Amino acid sequence: MNLLLRGSAPESPVRRPPMVLAPAHLARLARAGFVFAREGVFGLLDPVFFPWPIGLVLRLGRLIERRTGATAAAGAAGTAGAVRLAAALTRLGPSYVKLGQFLATRPDIVGAALSRDLESLQDRMAPFPQAEAEAAVASALGAPLRDSFASFGPPVAAASIAQVHRAEVLEQGERRPVAVKVLRSGIERRFKTDLEAFAFVAFHAERMSAEARRLRIVEVVDTLARSVAVEMDLRLEAAAISEMAENTKEDSDFRVPAIDWMRTARDVLTLEWIDATPLSDRAALIARGFDLKQLARALMQSFLRHALRDGFFHADMHPGNLFVDANGRFIAVDFGIMGRLGPKERRFLAEILHGFITRDYLRTAEVHFEAGYVPPQHSVESFAQAIRAIGEPIHSRTAAEISMAKLLNLLFEVTSLFDMRTRPELLLLQKTMVVVEGVARSLDPGLDMWSTSDPVVRQWVERHLGPAGRIEQAAEGAVELGRFLGGVPELLGRAAVVLDHIDAVTRNGIVLAPETVAAIGAAQAGHSRWTGVALWLIVALLAAMLIWG
Repeated sequence: MNLLLRGSAPESPVRRPPMVLAPAHLARLARAGFVFAREGVFGLLDPVFFPWPIGLVLRLGRLIERRTGATAAAGAAGTAGAVRLAAALTRLGPSYVKLGQFLATRPDIVGAALSRDLESLQDRMAPFPQAEAEAAVASALGAPLRDSFASFGPPVAAASIAQVHRAEVLEQGERRPVAVKVLRSGIERRFKTDLEAFAFVAFHAERMSAEARRLRIVEVVDTLARSVAVEMDLRLEAAAISEMAENTKEDSDFRVPAIDWMRTARDVLTLEWIDATPLSDRAALIARGFDLKQLARALMQSFLRHALRDGFFHADMHPGNLFVDANGRFIAVDFGIMGRLGPKERRFLAEILHGFITRDYLRTAEVHFEAGYVPPQHSVESFAQAIRAIGEPIHSRTAAEISMAKLLNLLFEVTSLFDMRTRPELLLLQKTMVVVEGVARSLDPGLDMWSTSDPVVRQWVERHLGPAGRIEQAAEGAVELGRFLGGVPELLGRAAVVLDHIDAVTRNGIVLAPETVAAIGAAQAGHSRWTGVALWLIVALLAAMLIWG
């Protein structure tokens, strides 16, 4: 029997950092620490909550804090955190700006107050030169710029990863306006270096802290790395737009821009130019006769529909990314950050919201246990009691005072008391809901979140958990059973082969393949070589001690 491993599972983007890079990481982190100290970020942290060496560093860092009228005034206004942290992250560059925006989705790590401050962090950078953008587009599309575009204007927006130009294409003798998103040159190398430093910190934080392990700091950096990797391949953003277009093609209140696939590549994304009213311009919406209350309801219901029905939602739905066309439909742009929910997470969300709407706290608690989110050693009844403490107060308030996003935030705080491990996909959903709810309430301050959400949630529950859903689940189960039974002969054949191998091993012993023997020999040779080096170093040290002693 040959014993040979010809491959391994794919590695996570965040893994144990090579020790040889530790000095470089420490140097970069020291620079970041200096910038944080200089901008006064250490003043936001209380040293008493940290081990004494870290507390000492925080106190020493306050000595070099920049004292300016701006931060002092901000401190007096109670917004020092937003000003100082935003200033520090902006000084450190695009990777840190993206980290700050990502941490805004993780109030469980940075706290609710700091998370709210980070929401205001704007991903706005100085545009790179026009000539550089034009050269990048020509290189990405493999043709001179004039062959692809009839005109190519200056940038209209610039962020950390890419910038957007207004251009025109010539089709059938007519000019059509398009938006061209161009990736920044060299941005991948910069992000790769900084993400490796973040991974270094996360790895060692989890080694030293049980709380860091519970919060899955390594997974946070891993998720950030995957998110950035997607954003840096504009073909993947185009694919996300295409998927959402397919999901929403029957929706009467939401659409996405059309993709120009012929002028889209890894570093360039060309889309339909959106000529619509920005959702952030309330006065323009009123002037054009839109019903703001109806827009608020449609926005909230669209988001829930995408999350529950499709399991795929736009995770950056701030007003700057939303427009309203002449027909009253929402148009979303910038699909760099998307959220996904599997069937289990969708059922969890629907039943949680339905449970709070109907005040069925025991069922809400059972959903947590059925999903495996709360360890089984805890009591369902005790957990239901904790959920009741969250749910009952909302029923004594007016509709305008009830925040669904705040309720989910409180729910996640309670679940930490019951050892519920962090679920990044649910936190991204919750944070997006905070943004969507805020935008909806800016349109209609008196919006009743529960009556608005109820039709979408109830429809999903009835469709998937009602009689029709049960029949469909039973049919799917029958199909799966048929597939299993169809594969039984093959499984039996494989089992017979395995038994033959086991019988051969018991009679003849294990025989290694030549490749395996060679690999073991190479590994042993490397081990012996380094052992020899270590022994020679020890001998040299002893000799020096004898000579100088």
